[in-house]
Amino acid sequence: MALPRIVDDSPQQRHTTGLAVGEGWQVLKIGGIPLRLQPSWLFAVAIFTTLFQSRYATTASVTVSWGLGLLTTLLLFSSVLLHELGHALMALREGVKVLSITLFHLGGIARVEKECPTAMGNLRIAAAGPIVSLVLAFGMLAGAAALSESQPLARQLLSQVGLLNLMLGLFNLLPGLPLDGGLILKALVWQLSGSQQKGVQVASASGRALSMLMILLGGVLLWQGWGLNGILLMLIGWFGLGANRSQTQMLQLQTVLRELKVEAAAGKRFRVLEADQTLRRLSQLRLTASEAEGPADWVLVCKSGRWVGWIDDQPLKLLPVQQWDQQRLEDHLRPLSDLPSIVGSAGLVDAVPALEESSQGRLLVMSAAGLPSGTLDRMNVGDAVLKRLGVTLPPAILDEARKRNGYPLGLAMLPQMVQTMQSQSAEPDANSSSNS
Repeated sequence: MALPRIVDDSPQQRHTTGLAVGEGWQVLKIGGIPLRLQPSWLFAVAIFTTLFQSRYATTASVTVSWGLGLLTTLLLFSSVLLHELGHALMALREGVKVLSITLFHLGGIARVEKECPTAMGNLRIAAAGPIVSLVLAFGMLAGAAALSESQPLARQLLSQVGLLNLMLGLFNLLPGLPLDGGLILKALVWQLSGSQQKGVQVASASGRALSMLMILLGGVLLWQGWGLNGILLMLIGWFGLGANRSQTQMLQLQTVLRELKVEAAAGKRFRVLEADQTLRRLSQLRLTASEAEGPADWVLVCKSGRWVGWIDDQPLKLLPVQQWDQQRLEDHLRPLSDLPSIVGSAGLVDAVPALEESSQGRLLVMSAAGLPSGTLDRMNVGDAVLKRLGVTLPPAILDEARKRNGYPLGLAMLPQMVQTMQSQSAEPDANSSSNS
């Protein structure tokens, strides 16, 4: 049973909008889109081949039945691939880059660079896969009906794969995340309400209900002696709950980024010196800082209680040591406006792209009065977001994030997530225009 998905998981920026799986083996490219196979796919081929072989065993020899079982399995996964290509081609039509298609034991995943910024665009992308499956189903069933009675194995093969495609198409239209029907429901609610967040909430709630129902029905089937069918339905339900949970967490993460302010996340990675101090004092300050702490603190300079600028290490590199006691900091000042900055009242959703644009990956936080009040780096952002979500990281993990100037605990997808959020909010009229 396939669970085709649209997932963003590029190597540079990861924004998982649903279930994420590993990349797997790349076997070929289709129209420039890499096709990858998960190792679990081979296990699924063996299992499905065995199951389908038993259906042909009563009408064909052992060799033929095993061959037909393998052929049915390969046609099933080819259908899943066409389903994913339906998603991929529609995504390309909507202007969304497709990174890869991955087949695994429960179906396939189309990975895209970012989510389509319009509700109706998302609807068309989500609907394209089930439409392909239903077209394949009706075509194969019609072909099976047209075959003569003298070709029973061919009729059985086409009927079998046609029914599987019918199940695939209808199952994926169930209205709950992470299924395509859930993405369609999300898009419809988004289009009608104008709120993508509302669409995710409704589709996630529906997905949780469907997953729980599958687990319950699977348990009933297992109790009544339907063994494998019951276990499979329960596994799909657990799978759905896990993927649905990731959607909910993504929504929570987006909400935190919108609500949390820079001033609540800021640290204070700057030192303060007086303008009349010598370069020797700057050198001593640098010697006391450990290189293992990560990027060096900015050195801001005051004079008579006023901020007058900042200074870097260039004077220490350009001037001989003998002049360090004569040269004053005020002789080498640079304006504070040279430093990338952000106001403390800004949201983290604005801070993340500013951090990515900064060559140092750090921002000077300014108060409402226009005075320096702190600094913000990727570690600060990640730590504040996780704390708001109820996750407290050990100091060692935070120190490691600071050393590499990165986001802690797998939050490297934040820049891509914010880019998607901003592209959606920047196109308020896109939903109505996409109806034409």
